[in-house]
Amino acid sequence: MLTKKQISEIREHLEKAQNPVFFYDNDADGLCSFLIFRRFIGRGKGVAVRSYPDLNVQYAKRAQELNADYVFVLDKPVISKEFVEELDKMQIPFVWIDHHLIDNDFKEFSNVHIYNPTRNTGKNKSEEPVSYLAYRTTGREEDLWISMMGCIADHYLPDFASDFKEKYPDFWGNVKKPFDAYYKTEIGRIAMSLNFGLKDSLTHVVHLQNFLITCRGPVEVLSELSTNISFREKYHEIKKKYDSLIFEAGKEISGQIIFFTYGGEMSISADLSNELSYLHPEKFIAVAYTKGAISNVSMRGKNVKSILEKLLKQFPSASGGGHRDAVGARIKTEDLTKFREAFELETGK
Repeated sequence: MLTKKQISEIREHLEKAQNPVFFYDNDADGLCSFLIFRRFIGRGKGVAVRSYPDLNVQYAKRAQELNADYVFVLDKPVISKEFVEELDKMQIPFVWIDHHLIDNDFKEFSNVHIYNPTRNTGKNKSEEPVSYLAYRTTGREEDLWISMMGCIADHYLPDFASDFKEKYPDFWGNVKKPFDAYYKTEIGRIAMSLNFGLKDSLTHVVHLQNFLITCRGPVEVLSELSTNISFREKYHEIKKKYDSLIFEAGKEISGQIIFFTYGGEMSISADLSNELSYLHPEKFIAVAYTKGAISNVSMRGKNVKSILEKLLKQFPSASGGGHRDAVGARIKTEDLTKFREAFELETGK
């Protein structure tokens, strides 16, 4: 958890920012983190980060185009030095709030302020999602439902779950694990719809942000309103494709693993691997999205991060990382068959 001092400092940054730009990771945790801060101060623009693996210098130029006087980066663990250098040249303060282990703290730049509970010590060292940290920072009870969506989408059951259940009983259920909430409750269905909505065009994502900023509660999100038509249409379109892929992936069980490959115009590897892991908790999961020369592979399983680290040594051109039981990697498509063979060996098929 963030310390009281860290929470106080973040609030000070938010209050100073008159035209902040919030760059957030392109998932429900990132979006919900932005929404909580935006609703708290009532100003600022949100930009979903779609570059991988890092937040690159083009986004610094985007901050300049938007006349930012402050930049907040939410739930994005890899940031390029060029991005920080560009903000430093423009003398724009940069606040980085994250919950992943990070490799660079950019100590050489005076404009960087990092808040990450994995860097704390003692009882304050933790890994709560950024949407949880944002909610604990702002303390607005009316945003409880937003933080809940970000948390459960990031496989985390927050300590305010009982408060949510009491306030929104129709959106909850028999929840024992985070993904019980994500896959078996109404608030989970809405959280999934946000993940899918973020895969729409940039224009529609901005419309989604604006719509959610004004929502008074979860019941409005998927209601038939004129302000969310494109969002609802995109959700139903992707959900249909998603359900089909889950069905096909379920046929790919081989020993201790599920290794599923698919293509097309849209990558939903992380979403697929999460549900496959929930449905088959004893298996190691690898979902590969192939498009052109590069494949994105989303992997799940006990201590799968250590497995990926071993695999990366065998494929020097590959990259990847993540949490202990959930990681992502980018490899050459031509190496995918060999990567699968190596994955099978490491998982003891």
